[in-house]
Amino acid sequence: MPEKVMLQVPLNRVEGDLEINVQVQDGVVSDAWSSGIMYRGFENLLKGRGAMDGLVITPRICGICGTAHLIAATRALEMIQGVTPPPAACRLRNVALMVEKMQSDMRHGALMFAPDFTNPAYRNQPMFDTAVERYTPLKGSRVAQTIMATKELLEMIAIIGGQWPHSSYMIPGGLTAMPSTADLIQCSLIISRFRSWYEKQVLGCSIEQWMALKSKSDLEQWLREDTAHRDSEIGFHMRFSRKIGLDTIGRGHGYFLSYTPDAPRLGEARSPQEKPPGFAHGTKISGFDQQHIEEYVDYSWYQDYSGGRHPFNGETNPYATGNESKKYSWCKAPRYAGRPAETGPLAEMVISGDPLVADLLDHDGPSVHLRQLARLIRPAHLIPIIGSLLAETTCDDTFYEPCGKIVNGQGFGLVEATRGVLGHWVEIEAGKIKHYQVITPTAWNASPRDDKDVRGPWEEALVGTPVADETNPVALGHVVRSYDACLYCSIHVLALRAPGSTRRKQSK
Repeated sequence: MPEKVMLQVPLNRVEGDLEINVQVQDGVVSDAWSSGIMYRGFENLLKGRGAMDGLVITPRICGICGTAHLIAATRALEMIQGVTPPPAACRLRNVALMVEKMQSDMRHGALMFAPDFTNPAYRNQPMFDTAVERYTPLKGSRVAQTIMATKELLEMIAIIGGQWPHSSYMIPGGLTAMPSTADLIQCSLIISRFRSWYEKQVLGCSIEQWMALKSKSDLEQWLREDTAHRDSEIGFHMRFSRKIGLDTIGRGHGYFLSYTPDAPRLGEARSPQEKPPGFAHGTKISGFDQQHIEEYVDYSWYQDYSGGRHPFNGETNPYATGNESKKYSWCKAPRYAGRPAETGPLAEMVISGDPLVADLLDHDGPSVHLRQLARLIRPAHLIPIIGSLLAETTCDDTFYEPCGKIVNGQGFGLVEATRGVLGHWVEIEAGKIKHYQVITPTAWNASPRDDKDVRGPWEEALVGTPVADETNPVALGHVVRSYDACLYCSIHVLALRAPGSTRRKQSK
């Protein structure tokens, strides 16, 4: 029987404490374990606090997705009170959320994902020198351009919400302040400048031209027809990632979950581009019902309970055991209708019905290449929506509907955050938080096994990945980074062992 080798894969450039362990047999990953290795306890920290305290505390869960956490927390309380915020307040909430998505998508591409193209494993690739010039950390030309473009973009959230990150300008019923005419004009100018940068550097064409692409054959023709297309971020990604085989790895289970805006429930005006939430197997889409969500802890460092539990009935009782236990992660294992579901830009594009992404998925299946491509093209969908939402808003609009005192009730808030579906479930009793559960996008993607021993999404995606060099398993980094890993919302780099020292043999 061929030798089995266990590798511990160090991953810096990941937001949070993450360890990846894989089993390699015949030069291919045969099994994988994803471990979140830091416990924070936000859900227990919230118990006993005032009903509104979650609006201040939960945005601190993440330094990148604070707007999404604030919206989810606010929506949960609005459900309890039965209050519908005014349309203008919803429009500005959505503007801030979309801005937060775009800045993270662009920074992830240039600062987190593309630097792996400069790995020495690719030194013989024809485009390697260009990759080094563009994406060398802290020095690459595209790294600097992306930081500057997204820095200005984030000013929109500061204009609407007073600060970023960790804004606290949303409350049940709307917003705490209304924008001036000058604020709205400034936001429109910023998104216009960002659009110009995005079209030139990332797309290499206008948004309208890109959105006209409906199929794989359209995309191939687009790539061939203009040097600007080939040299754009998308063009370079397509050419380089295919050369190194990223279109053949990272398949995963093929289940997708997305919570695109549930507009009618919140009184929002749904745009033609927005579709209802959904669950998909490949491109076969079905409806979404949050009652089908359950969390399992069989392989998580929490006290056991039988089967899966809906977040309203969930428990977060930490219980770290030693080597005698099968448990290996502080992440729970969320499942939708009993299935592990990938969430993020690819899932959002599939469930929103993007014809290009659907055709690519039908032809080639999910992959690292397609997952990252979906992230790069998401702003093409969002920029026009932001422009429309700002154009529909004036300083004379109403931005708040009185909510009343929050005393008792259960509510949940769901939102499509940067990395996918984010949910808050809260129970209030006598004006205090009795129960709080949060399921983040990375909890979906980085989940450990469930009670049926089914791997989480990126654990499954790692299986089958070739490992040409055990001391430099760069392909494994591509797979995990294609999900935009963010475990605990602060960057920690583990002490790295010397090359080769992570290798240990198993018995044959």
